[in-house]
Amino acid sequence: MAAAATTTGLKAPEPMPSYAQMLQRSWASALAAARGCGDCGWGLARRGLAEHAHLAAPELLLTALCALGWTALRSAATARLFRPLAKRCRLQPRDAARLPESAWKLLFYLGCWSYCAYLLLGTRYPFFHDPPSVFYDWRPGMAVPWDIATAYLLQGSFYCHSIYATVYMDTWRKDSVVMLAHHVVTLLLIASSYAFRYHNVGILVFFLHDVNDVQLEFTKLNIYFKARGGAYSRLHGLVANLGCLSFCFCWFWFRLYWFPLKVLYATCHSSLRSVPDIPYYFFFNTLLLILTAMNIYWFLYIVAFAAKVLTGQMRELEDVREYDTLEAQPAKPCKAE
Repeated sequence: MAAAATTTGLKAPEPMPSYAQMLQRSWASALAAARGCGDCGWGLARRGLAEHAHLAAPELLLTALCALGWTALRSAATARLFRPLAKRCRLQPRDAARLPESAWKLLFYLGCWSYCAYLLLGTRYPFFHDPPSVFYDWRPGMAVPWDIATAYLLQGSFYCHSIYATVYMDTWRKDSVVMLAHHVVTLLLIASSYAFRYHNVGILVFFLHDVNDVQLEFTKLNIYFKARGGAYSRLHGLVANLGCLSFCFCWFWFRLYWFPLKVLYATCHSSLRSVPDIPYYFFFNTLLLILTAMNIYWFLYIVAFAAKVLTGQMRELEDVREYDTLEAQPAKPCKAE
């Protein structure tokens, strides 16, 4: 991997567009690309795959080994740390069964989001403040900086683990099928964006999505700790309420406001301005639009949840994903336990 280096020239950051400008420009760019693609089809896709995809077998093997490592680490942490913690804190049985999943995800997402925040806000990478710069100096097969490659290894291996964990380790919920599809789409995006050197876009996507997972799992843990030892904890109840409000606001702001204006605008419109013949333009944008549709789907859950709270149908704040959990299928024990 190459050392981190960003060559953006002296271009001033492009102002973030409005929603209307984003839709108008992105639609016009996509339509022009479709009209100008006289050789689109499976033949072009195969040539693009052969010429532009760069994903070595050692990298795939390292990702698979890290995925196994995540699974083993989660099993060990659940058996030796999370379940003893729940027992020591005398949580309710239902909450004690769900604590390991949330604690594990909180630790991972907090670490990865903090690392991506450092890359975007604490280094010379300008991608957050100037999203079109993700395609400046783009070249087929360009070297991936080691710090970005590290983020990709962590995320790719974790989502490989998450596909297994959703089926065999996590609590099964009403939206678990959608969550499983989300993991598959995300893993496909991670692998293909790395192979085709869309890695600068990937860092933005990680940053804009992981912050909500941090808030979600933190809020869930405080919900579980509200009834420690049979007594109600006002502090955890207050933190859970504030966390829920923060989660709802940030979900809209990061995934439904910033994500289209920063990521989709850059991939749909700015990419063709910087690299007119950029490979797999429609493939990547289709995956990103599917991800957007999933974000909207889950936002509807959030709105329904907020409506239940505001109308008094729900007296106590419950898990923002679990108020409609399929109770018949509890969390599955790990083999290591």
